[in-house]
Amino acid sequence: MNEEKNSTKKKLIVKRSILVGFVAILCWISFFVFGAYYHKKTITSAEETKNKVSILKHLKKHINSKEKKQIVNIVPGYMEPWEIQRNNPHKTAYLTFDDGPSANTTKILNILNANKIKATFFVIGKNAEAYPDLVKLEAKDGNSVGNHTYYHNIRYNEAPNEFLADVNKCDSVLKSILGDKYTPKLIRFPGGSGEKNEPRLAAFRQTVKSAGYRYLDWNDETGDAEQGLAPVSTLMYNLERYTSGHHTVVILMHDASAKTTSVDALPQVIQYLKSLNFTFDKIS
Repeated sequence: MNEEKNSTKKKLIVKRSILVGFVAILCWISFFVFGAYYHKKTITSAEETKNKVSILKHLKKHINSKEKKQIVNIVPGYMEPWEIQRNNPHKTAYLTFDDGPSANTTKILNILNANKIKATFFVIGKNAEAYPDLVKLEAKDGNSVGNHTYYHNIRYNEAPNEFLADVNKCDSVLKSILGDKYTPKLIRFPGGSGEKNEPRLAAFRQTVKSAGYRYLDWNDETGDAEQGLAPVSTLMYNLERYTSGHHTVVILMHDASAKTTSVDALPQVIQYLKSLNFTFDKIS
């Protein structure tokens, strides 16, 4: 009787051992199969996430690029930032330099770069042809490069269509030098457009407007065009006089070889405007 009990007990132990072993093997197989699947899924998920991030970055870059291209809203005709931004509580100064490039261009750029300021250069076409590397440097440093006609005929003794041909010639020169880095359809009339005070230029203004050009004058200046070589003190006196009361200023200065005191005054011009809480921008 005892032997039968012992035999039955041994059989139960063997069966339990086999069952436990089978369950263990089954668990190990399940762990291996599902673990490998989970690992693969995790890797796939990580790769998909990486791909999605890459796609999103690409789309964001594309959208930003598209938005940047749309920032420049070219409306032909007279530009008046001081009127457009009349209610802007932030004070903005646009430094503009006419007539270059010249022997002073690099000095001007060095001062702007040292102060982390971008400006707008209205260059004469024939000067741009003579110094294309300086024009490229202006654009490379992040400044705007605008059209100041090819020959700079300040007397306007030609017909309006001849004036437009001169503007177009400068446009072609700048495009050949800068490609898409040239600020599009932005010009400054030699001596200014005389928008309100020069009826004789009305036909010239209408001609360039019909051709799709924007033109910009100024509401502030150092007066460096009024005499051959004005001392820095005179330039600063003029600037302070014309800046008074304005929240948005477009400042006329000149980038010409003879205007060495304009370069000397530039650091003081910048510091003065900063002291009045102006920030700086370029015309786009």
